[in-house]
Amino acid sequence: MIKRFSVLYVGQIDLEDIGADGRDPDARRYTNEQLAQTYEHAMALAKQMDDSGYYCLWAAEHHFQREGYECIPNLTLLGTHLAAHTKNLKFGAAFNIVPLWHPLRLAEDFALGDILTGGRLIFGIGRGYQTREVETFGSPLIDQDANRELFEEQVEIILKAFNEESFSHHGEHYDIPPDVPYRGYQLKDITLVPRPIHLPVEIWQPIASGRTLEYIARKGIKGMVALTGEVLVDQLFSSYRDIAAKEGRELELGQDMALGIGYYISGSQQEAIDTVRPYHDERYKWFAPFGFVRYTDSQGRAWGTPGAPSRAPTIEEGVEQKVWYCGEPDGFIQFLRDIEERYPGLEDVILQWPEGMPWLEYKEQLSRFAKEVMPAFTGRS
Repeated sequence: MIKRFSVLYVGQIDLEDIGADGRDPDARRYTNEQLAQTYEHAMALAKQMDDSGYYCLWAAEHHFQREGYECIPNLTLLGTHLAAHTKNLKFGAAFNIVPLWHPLRLAEDFALGDILTGGRLIFGIGRGYQTREVETFGSPLIDQDANRELFEEQVEIILKAFNEESFSHHGEHYDIPPDVPYRGYQLKDITLVPRPIHLPVEIWQPIASGRTLEYIARKGIKGMVALTGEVLVDQLFSSYRDIAAKEGRELELGQDMALGIGYYISGSQQEAIDTVRPYHDERYKWFAPFGFVRYTDSQGRAWGTPGAPSRAPTIEEGVEQKVWYCGEPDGFIQFLRDIEERYPGLEDVILQWPEGMPWLEYKEQLSRFAKEVMPAFTGRS
């Protein structure tokens, strides 16, 4: 059953002229001072969530986004800083873009953050999906096979570094350590210093394809499914459970998964739809060109595949596909109860801060959810 509620903040600043007919994302430019507003938002959000009993603030790693949508380049650094200003809230990486890192530097940074925060960081990994950042850092993305090969070798190194007292690795991309002399002997293995104290490290990865799902289910990595239509959610949750069973991990449907949803609480469904529409549309103006519309058509075909739509969705379509909830608090409770019934192993729900929504408006939404919806789940015996 659902136990924990978190928030995904991708790192947007306040955006003006939003909505389907607003400014084109590629025409947005902001000063460095304006882009730094991201960190004011992150601090205010962390304190509000900590005071209200939320579980984890998930944030996204991205680079070079002068457009103002995703402005956080280092999740471990941000999470460690925010943890020093809060008491209980955890900070999740959704996700560290592993091909942008040397795997040992990423592992070291997380391990230090794990120690400094007393275990309040959650490790997340992803392959990346934006050519501007991945290819600029010198890693492949257009060549998806090369990207996947690099990523999987990097993850193998990170797992060794976290879990083994000393290790070596000799693969296609890395020789760790190199065969070099060191203080009178030939180097054969190394130790990550520091290693995480809180072991095993909890690791999450977004599910973007069937190959990703199979990989994480085999590895015991937890999966995050965000803003995805209910037909695809059913398929992904069922496949993860079935593949895990083949690896000897018997899971309930939804176990070791998190479900991300968009929402707006108001006096009626129509009022909520009308209010959240420009924020919803601003999000998909930015994300739809990357192929991130996880909906299906009436024949069950995923959007973007032959014969199915390949455009930005409307908020009405999001509500119909149960990607977004719009309406009164009691209706939201029932919406989540229905999810519990369908996925008895699901424990984590992640709420989306819609791009373009001003902080004070989202703060009110957070407060309403914490007071009028969350207690129905976290307060039960």
